[in-house]
Amino acid sequence: MSTEPSHVETIKQRSRFLRGSLLESLADSHTGAIREDDTAIIKFHGSYQQDNRDLREERRQQKLEPDYSFMIRTRTPGGVVTPEQWLALDAIAIRFANHSLRLTTRQAFQFHGVIKRELKATLQAINASLIDTVSACGDVNRNVMVSANPLLSRVHAEVHDWARRLSLHLKPNSRAYSELWLDEVPLAGAEPESEPLYGETYLPRKFKIAFAVPPDNDVDVFAHDLGFIAIIEDGKLAGFNVSVGGGMGASHGDASTYPLLGHLIGFVTPQQLFVVAEAVLTAQRDRGNRAARKHARLKYTIEKLGLDAFRSEVETRAGFTLGDLRDFRLEHNGDRFGWREGHDGRWHLTLRIEAGRIADRPGATHLTGLREIAIVHHGEFRLTPNQNLVIANVEAGAREEIDALVQSHGLDLHRRATPLRLNALACVALPTCGLAMAEAERYLPELAQRIENLLAAHGLQNAPIHLRISGCPNGCSRPYLGEIALVGKAPGRYNLMLGADRCGQRLNALYRENIDEAAILHALDALFADYAATREADEAFGDFLVRRKIVAAPRQIPLEVIA
Repeated sequence: MSTEPSHVETIKQRSRFLRGSLLESLADSHTGAIREDDTAIIKFHGSYQQDNRDLREERRQQKLEPDYSFMIRTRTPGGVVTPEQWLALDAIAIRFANHSLRLTTRQAFQFHGVIKRELKATLQAINASLIDTVSACGDVNRNVMVSANPLLSRVHAEVHDWARRLSLHLKPNSRAYSELWLDEVPLAGAEPESEPLYGETYLPRKFKIAFAVPPDNDVDVFAHDLGFIAIIEDGKLAGFNVSVGGGMGASHGDASTYPLLGHLIGFVTPQQLFVVAEAVLTAQRDRGNRAARKHARLKYTIEKLGLDAFRSEVETRAGFTLGDLRDFRLEHNGDRFGWREGHDGRWHLTLRIEAGRIADRPGATHLTGLREIAIVHHGEFRLTPNQNLVIANVEAGAREEIDALVQSHGLDLHRRATPLRLNALACVALPTCGLAMAEAERYLPELAQRIENLLAAHGLQNAPIHLRISGCPNGCSRPYLGEIALVGKAPGRYNLMLGADRCGQRLNALYRENIDEAAILHALDALFADYAATREADEAFGDFLVRRKIVAAPRQIPLEVIA
């Protein structure tokens, strides 16, 4: 196996702290694309170059280059924005993007369809709203996630503030973003630029952090490189249990790549949070695989070193011993829809946004409806890790007006949808994602309807089964934590994965490989019949599949100290 740095490592090393030749790429009016090396660098600025794959063949026959555009992703820790920021993002979607906002599974916004000549103006408009896109992509710490559901507790606000501060603490030091997009002029005589935390080649691969507030695990905390599970004692935040080494990505046909859930390694107080986060991140920086990107995530670093050795390294870098793990209980990893009252008498309304896509369609003018809500709302909006939206901190007297707007714009799917549809996740996939092998977002409504029909035939229409679809094995929709999951293998063909739990504590397993829709529905029909006839009281579908040995025992279940 080669130990030479990968091509991306070379690009980063030559990038002059993430500048590359982006200025020259943006100035080239002869193409809608940027230079090949710059496609790696621009990710650190929160953007991916894409093209419309639906039009590839047509444009090729016309001897035209692909229909290039850019996806832009925000850095919004915990997914919290004000109504004013919402209105600004809405305006950006209409002016520069494809008239839609997309809520991601990492509590960020994505804009799609931004063309190169408007890329800078779009990023400037985002920054003018006091939101940025720094390190939303790339080999750095990405958007920090925080449980969105437990808005009933004062502790949640405290946890969110720690997450927000950690996001800022781990932000890259490079001034390239400000210079390239915001026209900042380098100061004469300033100290030489450096990255004390990341180094000149940054991390070997992307790095993800999530904060869970039990009993909710809507962030799927064990799916992340670094997880913090809030420990609440006597109504106060005592600290966090620390999980390391989770990750969803894999590659078809490569058994050396696989999804993993994180390992619990110890407890830290809030005051120790930054130090331990730095210790984990820098251990991955120095120990991660820089030759093979498929094996560069923290999960593989830990498997190579061993968990005990990795914990010792983290403790050495932190300068103290991690505390003993403390008890906690996770009850579910979904969202709680509808109105809920907070501890202070304010209300929170969670809306179902299918696949996270907010757009105006006939009979469902969601973009317009949320714009009108933002105009009258005096609280905030919170993106959930499950692609849904919380209209948060609503005064009791304002509920009726917001309810009327929700109803009139078709935003009330949470009142009409089955549990299967409420809990389903899907990545963007085709036509814009360059990695997609099959449909996901566009296929979700059709697939959900057909599975709902099967469930209804067996009297299971109210079963809260978690469905997830991914267009490829990289796992942006966290498919390996779905009770039922489809992982794209080729156009119209998927791997059928089954048997995760509803708490984000057990991976699913491969049930059928590379099958089409007819085979998927045939397999599920038989399983639903068995489930309806032989399930135990209140037994979840994933638990039933494991108990009946229909799927293999999961590779890893992190049950340490979980009550």
